[in-house]
Amino acid sequence: MSTQKIMKELPACPVETTLMLIGDKWKVLILRDLLTGTKRFGELKKSVGNVSQKVLTAQLRAMEESGLLTRTVYAEVPPRVEYTLTELGQSLHPILDAMLNWGTEYKAQNR
Repeated sequence: MSTQKIMKELPACPVETTLMLIGDKWKVLILRDLLTGTKRFGELKKSVGNVSQKVLTAQLRAMEESGLLTRTVYAEVPPRVEYTLTELGQSLHPILDAMLNWGTEYKAQNR
């Protein structure tokens, strides 16, 4: 799916648009892990948690199609694939920081 096609299908509400792009639990965790730098598929699978290979692959593909990350395949044996946030993906950093701060405060108040 091209970025042009995604843009035509975006909801009118900006909050809904953001949720459509990163609202899935796994996408947010993938973003969290890629904010520190490029990761290989296996590294993401370990750090994201209890996600199946199929679901992780689908989430990474969706994020690549929406322009949040890039996928680089190296012609090696065995093949090496790396994922890196794009500038657009990096622009979500303040949102994830706000989620971190909110979650920290919530946990502190509900002990």
